[in-house]
Amino acid sequence: MTLLVSDSIAQRVQRLEIPFNSFGVDPYGISRKHLGLFFSLLDFFYRHYFSVGVTGIENVPARGRAMLVGNHSGGVAIDGAMVVASMFFEMEPPRLAEGMAEKFINRLPFTSLWSSRTGHFTGLPEHASRLLEDERLLMVFPEGARGTAKLYSERNSLVHFGSGFVRLAMKTGTPIIPFGFVGGGEAVPTVANSYTIGRLFGVPYIPITPYLVPAPLPVQLEITYGEPMTFAGNGAEEDEVIAGYVEQVKARIAELIEAGRRRRRSKLTLEQRGAAPPAPASSKERA
Repeated sequence: MTLLVSDSIAQRVQRLEIPFNSFGVDPYGISRKHLGLFFSLLDFFYRHYFSVGVTGIENVPARGRAMLVGNHSGGVAIDGAMVVASMFFEMEPPRLAEGMAEKFINRLPFTSLWSSRTGHFTGLPEHASRLLEDERLLMVFPEGARGTAKLYSERNSLVHFGSGFVRLAMKTGTPIIPFGFVGGGEAVPTVANSYTIGRLFGVPYIPITPYLVPAPLPVQLEITYGEPMTFAGNGAEEDEVIAGYVEQVKARIAELIEAGRRRRRSKLTLEQRGAAPPAPASSKERA
């Protein structure tokens, strides 16, 4: 593929069940070449810098439409990148999780190109619906930018969830795979958000950390995937019905966050005592 991409990553990219044409591009503009470079970069952060622990990966279907729904954690999109990495490195066969990006991403020249080439598109309902109808794996953060704006003291909390993801899942008959992401708030310990500076750069805000810049620290992260959740209906139900389903998903994610926190504390305690951690990142333990 290229000298910058190892043989093992190139082989996993080849095994992605995506209809690439002879130029290595799929109907959405996703590029095999860009994926190789993208996952080569993620490999270092996923396996070494953050030493991501993953539990419940068996709850994600190997094929077909599904929606990964979880909490935002940290001032920048570390969570999304690590979820995408877990689908690629832990799933057999590997899967590409395709995210619904905030609209500002596609107003930035460099990030716009890379997001589309690696499978992340503007978070519009029509984009999400089409991806699911094509049996893709969709990644959704219902908290939106409000989630990444959490301060350090709020890092394991949940803010308001939008309801569109539940309506979309019901309309398309898609199972929701809830997940809890833990550690992002420690990786980027946000003490304040500068919305004024953010506007200068065309983004919602800039996280301010104790060391000023929002560069992530090398902390251990945990992702916990729960069992699929499905809701009967066509997505056109009354708001009160949909709100009830949203609260069910939110409550389950809160449980998965707490499970990840317990597991992370246990690992950190063992490391402090000089013992080996209990399980590798690819643990098949069910949440």
